[in-house]
Amino acid sequence: MGARFLSPTTMTKPAPGISAVVIVLLFVAALQAQTPADAIALERQGKLPEAVEAWRAVTARNPNDAAAFASLGVALSKEQKYSEAALAYRKALALNPKLPGIKLNLGLAEFKQGHFSAAILPLRAALDADPSSTQARTLLGMSYYGAKEFALAAEYLQPVADSDPENMALHQTLAQSCLAAKQYPCALAEFRRIVERNPDSAAAHVLTGEALDGLSRTGEAIAEFEAAVKASPRGSNLHFGLGYLYWKSQQYSKAKQEFDQELSLDPHHAQSLAYLGDMAWKDDHPDQALSFFQRALKANKQLRIVYIDLGAIYMRQKKYENAKTALRRAVALDPTQPDAHYQLGRLYQALGNRAEADKELAKVRELHEKADASLQEKMPSAPPPLDPAHQ
Repeated sequence: MGARFLSPTTMTKPAPGISAVVIVLLFVAALQAQTPADAIALERQGKLPEAVEAWRAVTARNPNDAAAFASLGVALSKEQKYSEAALAYRKALALNPKLPGIKLNLGLAEFKQGHFSAAILPLRAALDADPSSTQARTLLGMSYYGAKEFALAAEYLQPVADSDPENMALHQTLAQSCLAAKQYPCALAEFRRIVERNPDSAAAHVLTGEALDGLSRTGEAIAEFEAAVKASPRGSNLHFGLGYLYWKSQQYSKAKQEFDQELSLDPHHAQSLAYLGDMAWKDDHPDQALSFFQRALKANKQLRIVYIDLGAIYMRQKKYENAKTALRRAVALDPTQPDAHYQLGRLYQALGNRAEADKELAKVRELHEKADASLQEKMPSAPPPLDPAHQ
């Protein structure tokens, strides 16, 4: 087998008469004598730390050996030292770009670290080299999901999910990708598949409801959220989601009940406070609305509906500078929505600033009518993050 590898533990008791310097020299000599066969044998024996050091010795002695660097990367990956493994794979790739499996291994090492964007390029190359590789396609789709490129995630995950109907985790990720990419028919089909498997899953009902809402099928979306609330009455954000759908369909009494129920579970739930404020303003109770808005902004300063309504309230009160500040904030949060530009145009007209008024109203004409934002965009929680440890 060649020279026996000396681990640091074998050096703790030097033989009598042998100096520490000699011991170190003997250790270095033994390490340098390691061969690929020795490293492979150590791996097969399950001695991964020793195998890693053996491969390091091989690469130190043969710095142009791409296969040795690749093998070092594999040994490091088995030890879950993915950062070091990625460096070894990149060295191997630089020496021999055509080395079999090297791009896939590099992509997997980056994926395991949660470096999803860094994983995409090598995984695309791996899939180009072998279009039939399910592993490369799945990892690439998952990496796009982790990088929040949801349309591409759906594109790569769809054929994999179609060929594996029992893998509910995969179908869940595909469904989330379709929903985030606003590919609502795809999302609806996938979430319904999940609900069929687990009809008591509140999360599945919620996500099905979000997909239906994206398709403007509000009544069906409400039914799904009602099922979610029934399955999990104390579930986070469920009452808010149902309340929002009632609010959207102008069932304000039912909406208020749900928002109040959410606040009984979380007194600082910013979205519920914001929509209660909006309903108070619609019901011509500006002081009550302001109280709700102040509480909402303490919890979350990114709520666009609050700034829109504050702008309207301040305009009525002739507090024009306050109104301008609120409406500009609304525009900054989403410049594609025409309502804030329209309100600003009216404000500038009231202030006698014709040029700015015309500018804002021109933007309204450019944007035309935009459909109401979907429930998915209103829910305070984002899709769950990808956990590479479970892939």
